[in-house]
Amino acid sequence: MKSPKVGFVSLGCPKALVDSERILTQLKTEGYQVASDYDGADLVVVNTCGFIESAVQESLDAIGEAMSENGRVIVTGCLGKDEDKIRQMHPNVLKVTGAAAYQDVMEAVHEYVPAPPKHNPFIDLVPEQGVRLTPKHYAYLKISEGCNHRCTFCIIPSMRGDLVSRPVGSVLNEAQALKKAGVKEVLVISQDTSAYGVDTKYKLDFWNGQPVKTKFFDMCEALGQLGIWVRLHYVYPYPHVDAVIDLMAQGKILPYLDIPFQHASPRILKLMKRPAHSENTLERLKLWREKCPELVIRSTFVVGFPGETEEDFQMLLDWLKEAQLDRVGCFTYSPVEGATANDLPDHVAEEIKQERYERFMQVQQEISSAKLQKRIGQTMTVLVDGLEDEYPVAVARSYADAPEIDGNVFVEDIDKSQIKAGDLLEVEITDADEYDLFAKLIKIKSA
Repeated sequence: MKSPKVGFVSLGCPKALVDSERILTQLKTEGYQVASDYDGADLVVVNTCGFIESAVQESLDAIGEAMSENGRVIVTGCLGKDEDKIRQMHPNVLKVTGAAAYQDVMEAVHEYVPAPPKHNPFIDLVPEQGVRLTPKHYAYLKISEGCNHRCTFCIIPSMRGDLVSRPVGSVLNEAQALKKAGVKEVLVISQDTSAYGVDTKYKLDFWNGQPVKTKFFDMCEALGQLGIWVRLHYVYPYPHVDAVIDLMAQGKILPYLDIPFQHASPRILKLMKRPAHSENTLERLKLWREKCPELVIRSTFVVGFPGETEEDFQMLLDWLKEAQLDRVGCFTYSPVEGATANDLPDHVAEEIKQERYERFMQVQQEISSAKLQKRIGQTMTVLVDGLEDEYPVAVARSYADAPEIDGNVFVEDIDKSQIKAGDLLEVEITDADEYDLFAKLIKIKSA
């Protein structure tokens, strides 16, 4: 019997990407093939995003394309929480499930395309680390689902529920399997990474025969023993993060933190109901940099939040100049269906939002450019993501750069026959622009 084929469309953030990987792994385990196009698929699964309106529209468009090209579609992911909205536009989708609903997706696949009865998992081997959608040399490691916070602009808790932390032994076993598979960098992700284990009361677990608490620091300390790059995302600046900075200073994990500050005005942060909004973040950043001078911090901000005055915005710009963050993204506020911020008074006009966005980015671009200029002449270790097609250039990243959201290090005048994706290189930085670095090769550290 010919194995049925399932097409897959994955949208949204790295957390959704991990959900897609898990579903694809289960499909392969049960003997399904993954179709490379719509025509060859017996049905198509679309993993959606529903965080902001532009993502909702992208998801609805993707569902529409799958329906048009194939006609047999299962919808899952964050937008699946709003089945009525999906069926208003696409009434003939086969099934709609919510975020991280792996079993529901598999049951729907079984209903419409039964698995081959003679599948032998011992013959059709699935790798220990599962099916991954990232390149072979890096992978996302999701440590929890959901979030306990109720930020007024966010609907993630309504889509993914409250915080549910994975047992630390499971997390560390997965990380170890990824290393064995050749992964050089794991990117730790969740909705609130520094809250890891709070819901379990830091339950004791075991890894490699040793007791480990299901706790942020303990997990980071154990990951630091693997000898690969460990990058932390979505970390809120709680006081207990201080201890993790020590691990960075010791070279155990990458001195990189992705912290979604969102704003600097205490009044706006309170309206947003942001966690840790009362913390003196500038003082904490100063302390962290004293402990670990190489620390790189990236963040995201929202401008034009309801009620934001020119005074609030100027406070943000002043904070930004003092904070001297390395990598920054910025969004203009847009209402999200179901978010309580929609009911706040004094919404900001679109033209003012855009004008503030442009002023914000101009300030940050000057900061980022100046920081990159200081890298010229430094020796750095970089991880190769790929090679340019037409030029003798390797596209790489340093510890300061997360894939797809930060900059690159372009290593020039290389012998392309000697270098491949996943190699670690020692390079000297020769030039910089607003976002990227340029370098010359000193040596290949590891292949």
